[in-house]
Amino acid sequence: MFYDVRHIPRLTLQSPCADVRECACASISRMVQQSQTIPSFLQRDAVRRLGPLLLDSCVAVRETAAGALRNLSACGSPEVCEDMVRQDILTPLITLLRECCSGFDVNPSPKNLKSTVEDVANEAINLLWNLCENSSQAVSLFNKAGLLDVLVLCLERHEQKVELALSAAQCLHTVTEENAELLGSVNVAVLSALEAVLLSTHPDMQHTLLRTLAAGSLWNLKNSIPVGRQAQTLSALVATLSASLDLDGAALIPDLLQAEAARHANDAAHAGDQRAESPEEHHHLANGAEEEMEEMEEEEGEERVNGGHTARKNKDFSDLLPQGKEELREATALLLSQQTSLEVIVNMCCSDDPSDDEWEEMSSGDESEACEVGSLQSPLCLSAEVHSALIHHCIPQKVLKKAEFPSPAAVDACGRNSSWKSLIKKMHRVQCRALTCLHNILATMDTEPLGGVAGLQMVAQHLASLVFSSAEVLKEEEFLEAVTSALRSLLQIMASKNIPQCMSPQQLMGVCEAATRCDVMSVRVNALAILGITGSTLAKETGSADTLQMIGTALLSVASKDSNLVVCGEALDALFDVFADGAEAEKAARNIHLLAALKALQPVFKSKLRKEGKGNYSPEQLCVLDNIKVNLRRFIGYLETLKKN
Repeated sequence: MFYDVRHIPRLTLQSPCADVRECACASISRMVQQSQTIPSFLQRDAVRRLGPLLLDSCVAVRETAAGALRNLSACGSPEVCEDMVRQDILTPLITLLRECCSGFDVNPSPKNLKSTVEDVANEAINLLWNLCENSSQAVSLFNKAGLLDVLVLCLERHEQKVELALSAAQCLHTVTEENAELLGSVNVAVLSALEAVLLSTHPDMQHTLLRTLAAGSLWNLKNSIPVGRQAQTLSALVATLSASLDLDGAALIPDLLQAEAARHANDAAHAGDQRAESPEEHHHLANGAEEEMEEMEEEEGEERVNGGHTARKNKDFSDLLPQGKEELREATALLLSQQTSLEVIVNMCCSDDPSDDEWEEMSSGDESEACEVGSLQSPLCLSAEVHSALIHHCIPQKVLKKAEFPSPAAVDACGRNSSWKSLIKKMHRVQCRALTCLHNILATMDTEPLGGVAGLQMVAQHLASLVFSSAEVLKEEEFLEAVTSALRSLLQIMASKNIPQCMSPQQLMGVCEAATRCDVMSVRVNALAILGITGSTLAKETGSADTLQMIGTALLSVASKDSNLVVCGEALDALFDVFADGAEAEKAARNIHLLAALKALQPVFKSKLRKEGKGNYSPEQLCVLDNIKVNLRRFIGYLETLKKN
């Protein structure tokens, strides 16, 4: 049984009774959590009909209307958000936000009221956040409307209303990312509000997440920070990220689960008294409202209880968690804080934006010596101050630790509780972000903090073992991309430093066989690069011909059979590296008949490039493939020369 949108008629939303309007909005809010209902709502012009209710004379109606639109934007696709922006939902939303902010400190709402100005603002900010996250037009309208001050006012209320401040911080973190137009609006009040959040000391996880988001926003706005405040701000920013990563999710999550169980047991002991005192859900309705909503309630009955939260869980929206889940909210905030911290560090260690060098006088003159240049790509350089801050707070070691997360105990505990199962995916997401972060750290920082030669070898073994941690892992494309990228970067650095490889041939081939079966092109490319890096290192060692044969056979198979030309090209490139020089390489090449195989492959590769290249690949990819075609001809010539000699 599904909700039928026909049970929310136009008259219900336009009823003269505020309670009826509120219930209609609440019903829509529940219904749209089932994504299959959203097209019907859009066809019935739900956005334009709900928009005026954002400015309803009743505060409770404003809150539920904003909540319905928020759920619509969260449970729908990015196209739904684009459509909401096109239908001008931002005009009443902006007016609502400004009215809310002007009413924060004027006649504060009594605590016993069903809805407060802060509650309305929280729903409205979440709606704004969803729209800006999915629509560039929404971000542009945000800039033009000057809504930065609205977010700052909400952020400043973190002492009184942490949920409102958290929503504002999430929205701010989104709108400040790659938004050059916004930088001109950043003033001392904005920076001071963010810095005040960094200096807050509340130990709960929601405040931890709040501080992490503020740190991320400050990094996004770094080019607006005055020179005199940059060093202090950077130090506080990295300290915040470090504190988030220090938290031990493996211990905290089972503890929070136990706390929830204890609270439920205590609640059950007082259930009789609570039932006697608790009013029915809609007893606040006027008699007329009860009659008008009766039919709707009958239709919704079972579905509201059994189906109302299902889509919420499947969609994995932490902001749609029902009330009474304080421990689950804390656990979710913990994991999101650590995920966000790792994403900020990824951005700190990787940027294409030339303006990232503009930390004014903080940047050192020549940092080229701090970066190792690999043959695969030129790593990016960090300013001396950023590098120093990351090292001072032991960020590389903490990132490496998170690459080992999640713990089996935490996963098992969450797996036994249906409400907490969604956290397992969040735990794995933290691990994926840690692996991506490790990849960038390896490309931009000195590797000594990871333990020198022995430490790097241990990391390589650990990364290889992760691929085989479970059969399910091989189905996780995001994880495979992260772990193979990190392993590729690490092995490249080890090769450039002449550090012996520590993976056995069986481990190496196992990693690459698992990765080459993946549908994601970048994972297959990483696997082939790993074979090339390892093979070229082994070619310098005596007695490695058998392993080189194994590597060469695998690379030839991919070069001749993979449907993607970029992958075929990477396999050929790896072959050039492995068999470029050395007696062991020459022996292995003869044993696998490499020359004959490449001669047979050459016309096929050229033909596929000519027929499939244009239109299917980017100009950059075609340029690389053309170079590989030329290098293939030259390498065949090199092998022919060796044969004659």
